[in-house]
Amino acid sequence: MEASANRPFKLLGLSGSIRRGSNCIAVLRTLKESLPADVELEIFGLEDVPLYNEDEENDTPPAPVVALRRAITESDGLVIVSPEYNHGMSGVIKNALDWASRPSSGPPLVNKPVTVMTSASSILGGVRAQAQLNETLRGTFSRLPPGRQVVIGNAKQKIREGRLTDEPTRLFALNAIDSLLEEICMVQRRPPRLGPEEAARRAMAKAPR
Repeated sequence: MEASANRPFKLLGLSGSIRRGSNCIAVLRTLKESLPADVELEIFGLEDVPLYNEDEENDTPPAPVVALRRAITESDGLVIVSPEYNHGMSGVIKNALDWASRPSSGPPLVNKPVTVMTSASSILGGVRAQAQLNETLRGTFSRLPPGRQVVIGNAKQKIREGRLTDEPTRLFALNAIDSLLEEICMVQRRPPRLGPEEAARRAMAKAPR
């Protein structure tokens, strides 16, 4: 990616849930609407990405895989939001990461800044899925910014009508985006971007309950 200080940040959002009314997509949409003018977030749908098959890992992989890899390569960083299924990440997001960890000659996840969020109806908010995702992303040599985990528990009370409506959780998630942008600045050797708006939000935000 071009590292011009004047270029907007391009983030790519991946949801581990593809169902209608997905809480994970709702979180991504809310973040997209909340970002400042110098940050763009594209939400990439994973419903067309086929199951990983090493036989198709050749010069002509499936078109949705090509599109996914291109989108990751052209982004400055990823925002992954996953549900927790059976104490783990969703198969949808694991499948996408398996495709994106290849080809071995230049996988797009290597050195790519990634922030992870999870959402669940339980009070724990998907902490086990978050741990699995972080372990997988370390295995792909992605960059995980330091900071507190964004786990959205009691999601049915915090996400309504396709949007994350719980304000403390929204602010906490935006703080994670700030950390992601700081990591991107460091990777691309861009000047720090933490402005007065972000600093004020960080001072006010508390971990949601």
